[in-house]
Amino acid sequence: MIGKVRDLVGDVERIAVLRANALGDFVFALPALDALRASYPDAELVLIGAPWHERLLRDRPGPVDRVLVVPPAPGIRVAGPEEPEPSADSMARFLDTARRERFDIALQMHGGGANSNPLVAALGARVTAGLRSEDAPPLDRWLRYVYYQPEVVRYLEVAGLVGAGPTGLVPRLAATEADLAEARMVLGEPVRPRIALHPGASDPRRRWPADRFAEVADQLAADGYEVLVTGTPDERDLADQVVAAARQPVRSVVGDLSLGGLIGCYAGCEVVVANDTGPVHVAAALDTPTVGIFWVGNLINCAVPLRARHRPIASWTLNCPVCGRDCSREIYPARGGGGPACPHRVSFVTDVPVVEVLSAVADLTAR
Repeated sequence: MIGKVRDLVGDVERIAVLRANALGDFVFALPALDALRASYPDAELVLIGAPWHERLLRDRPGPVDRVLVVPPAPGIRVAGPEEPEPSADSMARFLDTARRERFDIALQMHGGGANSNPLVAALGARVTAGLRSEDAPPLDRWLRYVYYQPEVVRYLEVAGLVGAGPTGLVPRLAATEADLAEARMVLGEPVRPRIALHPGASDPRRRWPADRFAEVADQLAADGYEVLVTGTPDERDLADQVVAAARQPVRSVVGDLSLGGLIGCYAGCEVVVANDTGPVHVAAALDTPTVGIFWVGNLINCAVPLRARHRPIASWTLNCPVCGRDCSREIYPARGGGGPACPHRVSFVTDVPVVEVLSAVADLTAR
């Protein structure tokens, strides 16, 4: 059930939560972090994460008090593009520092636990809790990791292992005045309502084709919207493809905004249209209406379940468009499926019609 699974832990002064993966992953954990804050109001809540978590959460309202940066390690996190590779003893030094924090509770909200459960256990907390796949060692309190489960619910159940009940089911993220000021400085004041398109995704199988985004951009620009194309620096080529394919004026802002500036940008948009990737989940957490393009399996895990302001559109493609192999159980290796994985990394969401995306945008803007 969602909510209290076990009793609250007594005399808690400090809680550690391991969640060191990507942007969308952090957003999914926000309701669980809110639940911990409400159930342990006097405890310090420390996120064990990456350098970008520390930059994002510094001076930002929310449940996390501070971030303790964990070094890159297999199954924990990869080094950022400007981050030096860790030394041989960097994890040992991190754990020595973390144990001096004297955590009362350490929670694993990171994944199946094969690599993360040993790390959480090594923090030396009085009580450890989290997820466990078949190849992972147990913690003091644990739940079995099953892939097909809404991510928000998954981590609320982890919070419930230490008695924390939910305060809500929808992630909420605050845009700060610094976020909004950066967006104004880079983008200027809007002269028309803005809609942002985000054509990137870390996995090519989750990317709707750039020419489809360009078709959407053309219609929205013709309807009187200012159309922005967002992305990470690694996605600049994708954004340029959208701009080049569009016949109407479309503006790429890739590389112009920090993560905070992107938050400020999305906070001022009428709608964000994006693949299933971190930015669409950030927009939803800001309460900005979204049209998300999802492979059907990811729809189960990641889509916002509310329809007043969000329109997830599903692709039902299960077989690889190149070789025809049924990939319904191997889109991600952690899911398993027997036999070698399909090697092709082509889009599984090309069957989503442009007209359906435009209809969803029109429905949201009409509301």
